[in-house]
Amino acid sequence: MTANEDQEMELEALRSIYEGDECFKEISPVSFQFRIGELEDTKAFILDIVWPEMYPESAPQISLDAFFNNRISAETKQLILSKLEEQVEANLGTAMMYTLFEWAKENQEALMENHRPVMTAVTLTSSSEAAAPSSAAKKREKKEQLTKAQKRRMINRTDNKGELPRGWNWVDVIKQLSKTGGKDDD
Repeated sequence: MTANEDQEMELEALRSIYEGDECFKEISPVSFQFRIGELEDTKAFILDIVWPEMYPESAPQISLDAFFNNRISAETKQLILSKLEEQVEANLGTAMMYTLFEWAKENQEALMENHRPVMTAVTLTSSSEAAAPSSAAKKREKKEQLTKAQKRRMINRTDNKGELPRGWNWVDVIKQLSKTGGKDDD
């Protein structure tokens, strides 16, 4: 059999085995993702596997570069990849995808025993927020501060609901009109 025939047979087998399995995702006929563990599990990870042209005679490319794996430390990723490479070497020349996936599932606890979640803070800022931090500071400075006497007057003007009584500013309006004069004063 040629490498392409072996790939087609293995691809057909993988599709039938993992049909409906949410852990397995076929990106293309030669590229796959397989999630080891449940989504909520902090020790879960995703394997990205790509078949080279001469697979299974040559080793598949395995990576843990998926965004899902960002919380896994570099040391843990290196350990997982080295253990998987050992399995690849043992199964070289044969269809090994199912074997690799099942081995990873069975050995998930051992692979992730030294796992310490990596916390990375991601902050998103829009361009307007990034460009105008100084204007926000200026706005804070312009905030008017009331004196104690002004606060007391405000409280005295309000009723028990915190609302101003109807017509509370009429006196101010009348004073202003008396200073400026009416329309008939020409």
